[in-house]
Amino acid sequence: MKHKILLVEDEADLGNVVKQYLELMDFDVDWQQNGRTALDVFEKSPNAFHILLIDVNLPGLNGFELAEHVIKLNPDVPFLFLTARGDKNDRLNGLKIGADDYVVKPFDVDELVLRIRNIIKRKQPVVSTEPAQQKVINIGTTQLFVDSLKLLTDQGEEIILTPRECDLLVLFFNNVNRVLKREEILTKVWGSNDYFVGRSLDVFISRFRKYFQHNINISIKNVYGIGFVFNVK
Repeated sequence: MKHKILLVEDEADLGNVVKQYLELMDFDVDWQQNGRTALDVFEKSPNAFHILLIDVNLPGLNGFELAEHVIKLNPDVPFLFLTARGDKNDRLNGLKIGADDYVVKPFDVDELVLRIRNIIKRKQPVVSTEPAQQKVINIGTTQLFVDSLKLLTDQGEEIILTPRECDLLVLFFNNVNRVLKREEILTKVWGSNDYFVGRSLDVFISRFRKYFQHNINISIKNVYGIGFVFNVK
C-alpha cells in the first residue's frame, strides 16, 4: 500500500517538483496550493493521509492555522512544516503546535523523503506482547489511559493530553526512578535531537510538573547536563 501525503505548498514550481519526486519514491500525493482548500480536502477524509507537508506562508489559512485545525480533526496524523522562514520563534511555534519536524527551504528532496519515511515508521503501530504497550498505566492512584490520551490524577482531575504528551508520559511511566538522558527522550519521542526539539521537551516538562503539583509522591527532577528522573515514592 502506498503512503498518502497531503502536500500544501503555494509555490507552483516547488510544489510540482516535490510532488513529482515523492511520486517517483512511490508515495501517493495530493497537492493543494491554498490553506483553506487543503483543510476542505482533509475534512472530507481526516484519516486518509499518513502525513501532511505544510508550508507556513499560505493563502487562505497560514500553515500554523491549518495545522491547528488538522489536530482537532485528527490528533494522530503527523505533519511537518516546509518554510523559507528561519526565525527561531516560528520554529518553536511550529513544534509547540505539535509538528513532527520543521524543514527550512531550500532543502534536499532526498533528505525530505528520509524524514517523511522516518516519521511514518515511528507512527505505525507496533505489534508487541511486551507490557509497555498496555492501554492503562497505573502509578499509585494516578492513571494514564494511553488509547484515549487521558491522565487521571490522584486528585480526580481528568486531563486530556496531546499525542506527544502521552508518548512522553508513557516513556516516563515505564522508566520510574531511572535517569533518562535528554538525547534518549528526544530520539524516542520526537525522533530527532536538536535545539528546537529540546526546547519543546522543556515546555512539556513544565506542563507535567503542573499536572502533578498536588501529588507529593510524584516529581520530575533535572539531572544537570544529563536529563530527567521521573521520581515516584
